[in-house]
Amino acid sequence: MKTALVGSSGYIARFIRKRLAEESEIESVLRIDRKNDTDAYLNLFEADQFDYSILNDIDYVVFTAAISSPDQCAKEFDACWQINVTGTSYFIQEAIKRKCRVLFFSSDAVFGDISGKIYDEESLTEAYTPYGKMKKAVEDEFKGNPLFKAIRLSYVASAKDKYYTYLFNCIRNNEVADIFHPFYRNTTVVSDVVDVVMYFALHWDEYEHTFLNVAGKELVSRVRMADELNRFMGGKLKYTISMPGDAFFMNRPRITQMRSLYMNRYGIVEDNTFTEKISKEVMEVTI
Repeated sequence: MKTALVGSSGYIARFIRKRLAEESEIESVLRIDRKNDTDAYLNLFEADQFDYSILNDIDYVVFTAAISSPDQCAKEFDACWQINVTGTSYFIQEAIKRKCRVLFFSSDAVFGDISGKIYDEESLTEAYTPYGKMKKAVEDEFKGNPLFKAIRLSYVASAKDKYYTYLFNCIRNNEVADIFHPFYRNTTVVSDVVDVVMYFALHWDEYEHTFLNVAGKELVSRVRMADELNRFMGGKLKYTISMPGDAFFMNRPRITQMRSLYMNRYGIVEDNTFTEKISKEVMEVTI
């Protein structure tokens, strides 16, 4: 199988690239990115300038590229829309024309902000944030196309994500971490996301739905994430808790609770707790 990874230099994409390179079923990985050291240069602001003939023999496209900062999407709405919607949709359409299967990285931001609501794959998408509206626009354009599927990510944790990197650095520098609360998501881990990507590479037609919510089974706060780290670090992390102002939550809900109707049914990832998941991510980190 020949694959292409769009946004190949990104945080999650680096883990995906490594896994694809290790899989015997994967013949090649075409790295597509805005950086010059990749196989093919792509500027989504000018998506019509890309040479799409390079996709002619590609079987599977993993599309991770996006401006994913909710605040930037709000502040620079038109420019971000050009990249996250117009350019992205143009690329996906060209890939589908060439019979590529496209796995699009979406977000739990496509849902609304209804207090007490638990969103699943069949829930209405009523995005209210600029970033959520952008992801929803791409979903809406291609839903129902058999060559398009979208995974909606909740918070994706790993020992190398920005938050855990911050916590580790606080331990190393003997500093007190400042943790925002409340901020809850059905946090998953990067190794599960990589497993999902591989599942669709090998079992695309077996999954009969367009969307998959990639979320952990527990609603997890940043405080809980810090406490889980302390379990493995012997209480070395010291932190204080701060309540963000309303401006912080203008572009991101305090709580987004998302579950999957299909993750366990299809046996896509291991059904375990956040404690079990995050332990595998952080246990090899040394201070």
